[in-house]
Amino acid sequence: MDVLDEALIKVSSGELKRVIITMPPRHGKSERVSKKFPAWHLGRNPVDEIILASYSVDLSRGFSRIARDTLMANKHVFEVSVDPINKAAESWGIEGYRGGVTAAGVGGAITGKGAKIAIIDDPVKNAEEADSETMRDKIWDWYTSTLYTRLTPDGRIIVVMTRWHEDDLVGRLLKKEADAIAEGTHRGEKWTVINFPALAEKDDYLGREEGQPLWPEFGFDKHRMDQIRMDVGSRVFNALYQQRPSAAEGSFLKREWWRYYENAPPFASLLISVDAAFKDEADSDYVVIQVWGKNQANMYLVDQIRAKLNFPATIQSIRNICMKYPDAAVKLIEDKANGSAIIQTLQGQIGGIIAVNPEGGKVSRVNAVSAYIESGNVYLPRKAWVNDFVEEAASFPNGKHDDQVDAMSQALHRFIYFGGNLKLGEDCDNSLEARIRRNIANQGKKKKKGIQPL
Repeated sequence: MDVLDEALIKVSSGELKRVIITMPPRHGKSERVSKKFPAWHLGRNPVDEIILASYSVDLSRGFSRIARDTLMANKHVFEVSVDPINKAAESWGIEGYRGGVTAAGVGGAITGKGAKIAIIDDPVKNAEEADSETMRDKIWDWYTSTLYTRLTPDGRIIVVMTRWHEDDLVGRLLKKEADAIAEGTHRGEKWTVINFPALAEKDDYLGREEGQPLWPEFGFDKHRMDQIRMDVGSRVFNALYQQRPSAAEGSFLKREWWRYYENAPPFASLLISVDAAFKDEADSDYVVIQVWGKNQANMYLVDQIRAKLNFPATIQSIRNICMKYPDAAVKLIEDKANGSAIIQTLQGQIGGIIAVNPEGGKVSRVNAVSAYIESGNVYLPRKAWVNDFVEEAASFPNGKHDDQVDAMSQALHRFIYFGGNLKLGEDCDNSLEARIRRNIANQGKKKKKGIQPL
C-alpha cells in the first residue's frame, strides 16, 4: 500500500474529509482516484453516492464508465452488482441500494443528486482556461454554490489535479483556509494536501532524495524531466510538473538572467540578510534568512532558510545561521515591524547586526540592483530549492510572495553600494540604539530652544 492508497482508504473510512492531491500529467492520478477508487468504495459501501466531476462531462463520464465496469468485473469480490436498470455511464447505481455514481462537468448542474464523496478531477482543461480570471471565477462559483451544496453532513471532497495557476481551485481553497485560520474564523475540516512533484524537492512527501524522479519506471526519469523542462520552460514545468505555479513573469528579474554555480569560490566577504514578516504563532508568513558571498564583482547566494516561523523560532534560526557562518560579519535586518523586535532582542547577543532603513518601495529596491543580475554578476547554487527563488523573482512584483526577493535586494544593495564589510563608524551611526540616542538628544535640544511639540 502506498501513500495515495492510504489517503484514499482514509477518505473512504471518513478519517479524512478534505483531501487535495496534486500530481504531474500522465502519472496515473485519474487511474487511481477517479476510476478505481469509486468502484472499490462502493463495493464496500453500496449505500453511498459519489459525484465525479471534471472539466467536461465527457471526461467524467469516461471515468464513471471505467469505475462501473471495474465493479461489474469484480462483483464476486464485493458481493454487490451494478443495477441493470440504472447503469448508464453518466449515472449508475448499485442494485438493491441507493448508492452509485453521477458524472458531471465542472460548471454544470447536479440537480437532485447528493454526495457522500465528491471527486473533482482536473477542473481546468488547458493553460488558456487557467489563465482566464473569468474561468477561474466560474469554477469557484460552481464549487461553492453547486458542488459543495450537494454534500451530505459527513461528506468528503477529493480534489485531484495538475496545477496550472497560483489562483486555481487549489490555490483558492488553501488561501481561503489560511485566511480563516489567521482571522480565527475557521470552522470545519482542514485540507490535507498530498503533493507529488515530478522531481523531489526538500522534505519530500515520499522521502525521496532531492532531484529524484517520481515515476522513472514509466519513462519519466531524470533525463526525460530535464528534457521536458527545456521544452516547456521553467514556469510551465514548475506549475505542471512540480505543482508550484507562479504569476506571469514580471519585467524586473528575468529567469534567464541568473547564473549558477556548482562549487563556490573563496569569498572576500559574507553577509546575512533577514526578511522577517511573521504574524503570530497560529499563522506565520514566510521568514527568509539568506547568506550571500562576494568574490570580486560577483555575488553568490550561499544558503537560505525559508519557513513559516513564529518569533522565538525566528530568533533561534538567526542564531543558528550565524553560528554556521561565523565569517559573515554583517547581519542585515530591516528595521520595520517585526524586524525591530528582532534587532532589539539580538543586538546585545550577536555582533554585526545592522538595522536597515530602506528608502523607497520594494520595486525601487529591486530596480537598484537588477542591472547586476542582468549583467550576470549574481550566482545561485544548483539546488532544488532555488527553483522557488527564481520563480518568485520572475513573478515580482505580480507574485503572491516576495520575501526571498526582499532579502536578496537588501543583501545585493549592501554589497553594491557599501561593500560587504562592517564599517563601524557608518554602521554604528545607523544602528537602532544610535538613532534612539539621537532622537532623545534632538528632543532635548527642542526643549532648550522652547520649541513645543505639535
